[in-house]
Amino acid sequence: MGTIIMAGAVVLVVMGFGNHVWWLAAAALLYLYTQYGRGSSSASTPGAGTPTGSAPATYQAYRARRDQQAKWERRYRRERPFEARRQDRGN
Repeated sequence: MGTIIMAGAVVLVVMGFGNHVWWLAAAALLYLYTQYGRGSSSASTPGAGTPTGSAPATYQAYRARRDQQAKWERRYRRERPFEARRQDRGN
């Protein structure tokens, strides 16, 4: 993904020799990729939630997330026994 972003930025810079707005677009693209793209530091901080569909950075983060999920599921079953039983039946 980073290669595509870099290639896109290079294309925008080359196009920018005719119109300088393209340089601004390249700068904005690189800025957004560094802030929100893959490998950003905000996703690996302990306080941040794990985005859906992505793997935790470390095994400890994985264990913490798995333990928290199990805790939530036990609490749900304890507080809503009828709904939990219905889900077990598959309805």
